[in-house]
Amino acid sequence: MKKIKVLEMIDQPFLGGGQINLLSIAKSLDKTKFEVSVCSRDSGPLVDEAEKNDIRHFSVPFSKKINRKVFQEIGFILKSNKIDILHTHGGVAGFYGRWAANKNNIPVVVHTLHGIHYLHYRNCLLKHFYILLERYFSRFTDALIFVSDADRKKGKKFKLAPEDRTYVIKNGIDFSAFLAENNSMDFKRQWKRELGIEAFQPVVGTVSRLHRQKGIPFLLEAAKKILKVFPAAKILIVGEGPQRQKLESLNRRLGLENYVLFLGERKDAQQFLSLFDVFILPSLWEGLPYVLMEAAALGKPVVATDVDGVKEMVRDGESGILVPSKDPESLARSVIQLIQDRSYALELGKELKKDISQKYTLSSMVEQIQSLYLELYGRSDSVTQ
Repeated sequence: MKKIKVLEMIDQPFLGGGQINLLSIAKSLDKTKFEVSVCSRDSGPLVDEAEKNDIRHFSVPFSKKINRKVFQEIGFILKSNKIDILHTHGGVAGFYGRWAANKNNIPVVVHTLHGIHYLHYRNCLLKHFYILLERYFSRFTDALIFVSDADRKKGKKFKLAPEDRTYVIKNGIDFSAFLAENNSMDFKRQWKRELGIEAFQPVVGTVSRLHRQKGIPFLLEAAKKILKVFPAAKILIVGEGPQRQKLESLNRRLGLENYVLFLGERKDAQQFLSLFDVFILPSLWEGLPYVLMEAAALGKPVVATDVDGVKEMVRDGESGILVPSKDPESLARSVIQLIQDRSYALELGKELKKDISQKYTLSSMVEQIQSLYLELYGRSDSVTQ
């Protein structure tokens, strides 16, 4: 039996949730059944990870503006490499990839929505345009994957695709590998020393893309309140994004330059989770955040906003603390509580680790993806015979 050729496609090559999901699939699919390659813009951590794992990478100059050259390049890759299954991740790749796949008669097309971001657009006309666009593309999408139950409900509400083509496949991580790589005492000592953090100083913060979705301005407002109670605390923000300059400007206006450290995008970003006494996720919306699973793998106590996706993972008061979004007062109060009550914080971290390690495993996610690929490819193969 010939191997099924799969192309996993996303536009940006940084390591956000969609990219982690894509790489997890590409690295973990059964090599005896699938031949997997990935596609994104060139030059970035995703490309480096693909090369490190001997996964073929195709570079395409994705653009948010419609570009005929992008369609042509994707079409050439699909046809010349005889791709059997195209799996697109996120809006830009989903737009270009699914259009090109339809024009080039690719047997199976799968699309994953890593959070339905356009439902949160402030421009109502743009929001409804993207809803209509997804409905159109669903005509030639064999499976639309949501990463949370809440997102599938929203998909049904807005009629994004026929129900029999929608699936929920939740994100998962390899907990044993993550713990082995990220729980190094040497790493903690090294970085606390380099950041000038003493053993007695509380460390809180987040690992996040610096985007409106992530609610970082509310974390900065909360930081000011946290520092009134714990003036020795350090707040770390690990990540990069379009709001970097705006956030650093706000940080200066609040007088927090010596307390809040922006560490930028890092290949070892997840390792910084090991430094945190409390992990904070102040998002305005989420699909099913990988970073929360990673914090859970390390047993970190979590304060997160009570938004879809997150509240599927965290039991408020039992495995973490959930607060309203855009509420720096509640965010600060909960973080202060966990710094003050270490036994309660440790218990929350322990419970979250137990919950997440049972429900969100890499093996379960990959098994579901493989089964879906085989089912859809089997259907397409029988149709063409």
